[in-house]
Amino acid sequence: MVFLRTSWHRPLVVFAAAMALTAAGSAVGLLVDDRVLAGAPIWAKPFKFAVSFVAYCLSLAWMLSLLPDRRRVGWWAGTVVALASLVEMVIITGQVVRGKRSHFNHETPFDEALFNAMAVTVVVLWAGTLVVAVLLLRARIADRASAWAMRSGVLLALAGAAVGFLMTQPAPGQRRGVSKVVGAHSVGVPDGGPSMPLTGWSTTGGDLRIPHFFGMHALQLLPLLLMLLTVLAPRFAYLADERIRLRLVLVASAAYAAVFALVLWQALRGQSLIRPDGATLGAAGLILVAVALGVYGALRTGRMSRAHGATDATSAPVSKDLVS
Repeated sequence: MVFLRTSWHRPLVVFAAAMALTAAGSAVGLLVDDRVLAGAPIWAKPFKFAVSFVAYCLSLAWMLSLLPDRRRVGWWAGTVVALASLVEMVIITGQVVRGKRSHFNHETPFDEALFNAMAVTVVVLWAGTLVVAVLLLRARIADRASAWAMRSGVLLALAGAAVGFLMTQPAPGQRRGVSKVVGAHSVGVPDGGPSMPLTGWSTTGGDLRIPHFFGMHALQLLPLLLMLLTVLAPRFAYLADERIRLRLVLVASAAYAAVFALVLWQALRGQSLIRPDGATLGAAGLILVAVALGVYGALRTGRMSRAHGATDATSAPVSKDLVS
């Protein structure tokens, strides 16, 4: 399996280690600093960003180690992602120390400059990930299930990251050049209202952070699914067949994309994740049925192929050379 290689992209690994330390420091901040900003503990944002960057950058570092060629281009793309992410985290953490918002802050020229710099880092990070996605799409990776788990994961991560651009648009009542805050996570309600524990996602309106989070972490979840299928292969013989694993990965990727589209649609309509309407529930039901049919089809086709292969093997004529 391609999962076992160890030549991971060093700058991304070093940055991930730094983010693990940042997450630990932010956790301490959550315990000892009682300041609240925009309805959430002030250290919650650097904590969540640091944890997310650990998962994101380690996933990219691992994927870059699997490229059979164009390693130099991949190294530079990964390094650009690490540097852009570092600048973003420095700004986020620095603003927390100052007691200021990092996102959407236009209160002073300095705050606006920091937010604009952070916007540039997001674009650079997205472009670097796009280069990695192109390299993975062009790479010849022997295990096709592994290849498509990574390709689907990075493409969905790009889609999830792109949701961040929607958050920078002026919310109702905001005006560029006039309002101190321009942009919002929530849709249909102000930021900072009632929210879910830990995530901080709105419980009264739509929240673009949900599709943003869900899309970006396809980068980890789809490869993890394939790892699970591989671990289960010794207990379930049909999972040892690469073709079945590939079909299941493709079904899971399509399902993930459909759920991503669903939660994005739900958020844009100003609807809380925990208060779905009939249309949302109906779409979720259709996705569930499609996934069940897809899994059944993948397993059934695989079993038929295995049975057909076994029949061909037992019915093949015995060579005279073998019995002579």
